[in-house]
Amino acid sequence: MEAKKPVFQFLWLFFFVSAYHNAFMRRALAEGVTPQEAKQLRDEVRGMFYHAFNGYMDHAFPLDELRPLTCGGEDTLGGYALTLIDSLDMLALLGDKERFAASVEWIGKSLRFDINKTVSVFETTIRVLGGLLSAHLIASDYATGMKIPSYDNQLLNLAEDLARRLLPAFDTPTGIPFGSVNLLYGVDEHESKITSTAGGGTLTLEFGVLSRLTNDPVFEEVTKNAVRGLWARRSKLNLVGAHINVFTGEWTQKDAGIGTSIDSFYEYLLKAYVLFGDEESLFIFQEAYRAAMHYLYNDPWYVEVNMDSAAIVWPLFNSLQAFWPGLQVLAGDIDPAVQTHTAFFSVWKRYGFTPEGFNLATLSVQDGQKSYPLRPELIESTYWLYKATRDPRYLDAGRDMVSSLQYGARCPCGYCHISDVEFHTQEDHMESFFLAETVKYLWLLFDLAVGPDNLVENGPYKYIFSTEGHLLPATPQISLVREHCSYVGAFCRSVGCKEDYHTSEIATDLLEANGSRFHEGTSGISGGEFRNAGSDYGRNEYYGDYGWDRNVRFPKMVEDQTQKNLKKEKNKNENENENNKKKKIS
Repeated sequence: MEAKKPVFQFLWLFFFVSAYHNAFMRRALAEGVTPQEAKQLRDEVRGMFYHAFNGYMDHAFPLDELRPLTCGGEDTLGGYALTLIDSLDMLALLGDKERFAASVEWIGKSLRFDINKTVSVFETTIRVLGGLLSAHLIASDYATGMKIPSYDNQLLNLAEDLARRLLPAFDTPTGIPFGSVNLLYGVDEHESKITSTAGGGTLTLEFGVLSRLTNDPVFEEVTKNAVRGLWARRSKLNLVGAHINVFTGEWTQKDAGIGTSIDSFYEYLLKAYVLFGDEESLFIFQEAYRAAMHYLYNDPWYVEVNMDSAAIVWPLFNSLQAFWPGLQVLAGDIDPAVQTHTAFFSVWKRYGFTPEGFNLATLSVQDGQKSYPLRPELIESTYWLYKATRDPRYLDAGRDMVSSLQYGARCPCGYCHISDVEFHTQEDHMESFFLAETVKYLWLLFDLAVGPDNLVENGPYKYIFSTEGHLLPATPQISLVREHCSYVGAFCRSVGCKEDYHTSEIATDLLEANGSRFHEGTSGISGGEFRNAGSDYGRNEYYGDYGWDRNVRFPKMVEDQTQKNLKKEKNKNENENENNKKKKIS
């Protein structure tokens, strides 16, 4: 019996709040962000970056992160100048050749990973490995305009050394890695066997890029095996839980959602296809996304449910969910992205920031989850929605976000965590991702409005952002280094169907840029449950590098009828095998 999609009695309250919010937005749009103001906001965000970056370099470097209230530093991850590494590609985006070159030179000469430190596999991969790879790809290429003449692959060598020190974490019966590993001694015998789905499933981009740059497939293989290990243990509803035992493969927390502990698992499935042309990842994404929209989506919010029964376990908006509308833009599913972003932004408008948890039943901040640690996710989605629709409401939202950060989070040497969004209480900590993501997406938003002049929009390649906001270019070496094997390709060959794929114009443009064979025939496929990728709220389609078209439809990867055909083909083969056995016996 199919689980019914839950409906909340209290959601009428949201629509009242939403109607008020929409009226406010219409009034705001009467003024709007003018081109001149967009330029001023872009410059203001640039100043925000340097206020925080200089604060870190003056008071915390080479420690990992800044204490912005007391103007000190702290080691939070491994003690290897984390914030500097996380900031490298932002320096390049801003065209700061002097600081970029000096930072790359210092890291190449001074940084080593043969240290007795136990680190998070997930955080080290997305922040450090991703930061090193992104900066290497910029510093080594004349086409980026940031080529460093004296550069000799120092960052790539460091990235490879770091990744090899992370490899012991993948030595588990399931292929899903331990959550932590010692960089000198490997996995401790007492290390927890429990890890999150995001922790095990958000490594494919960084490790995949490294495999292509080093011609060593081991990095990509272990991370793809980790994804397969997680997906193989999905429920019958195609949902995954939050935490799993990496030895037994048993779920220790069966709460399924799109936020905490799971979020970037979905993100890297789609992005692995867009960056690498990996059809297997796309197929898994399609199935996982369809399940999420059926069981987790309560228009316009998302909830957490039991992965087996789909029963609601937590009617909560948590701040990590805010990346989802941006991912939907990349997939081409714009209408629900617009609706959900409006709901999420209404929470920001109410408090000035998004709390870690907002209870949808009480429409109030969840106890124990009142903080805002300078997270970028809502800003990231704002940037992607503006990029897709050119709707000025997203510039207005960005302006509000800048104001909140400037008046609520700015402190003497940087920007502070907000420990309580209701009282705007400041806390003496600044995560490295504030520079890697939060100000980056704000700056890109307003630069796009002014007339983009940056590496992402006008550079030699199309770029995919990692979950830490690092720039990974879709170069021929990265996208097309190998022939990708896939479940989908094998599936289509087995039943004789046409291999016809489509995500969105944003995604297919990245593939087309490098002549990927997967771009051929991506005009869409017929049938299935489609969503209109054109936003009813946008008045202008963007026909630039990421040409949007209202006729683009969100795909159904394989027709239901084709699935039935495959099942029939399987049964036919089984019957033939059985008949052959009987003939041999007789």
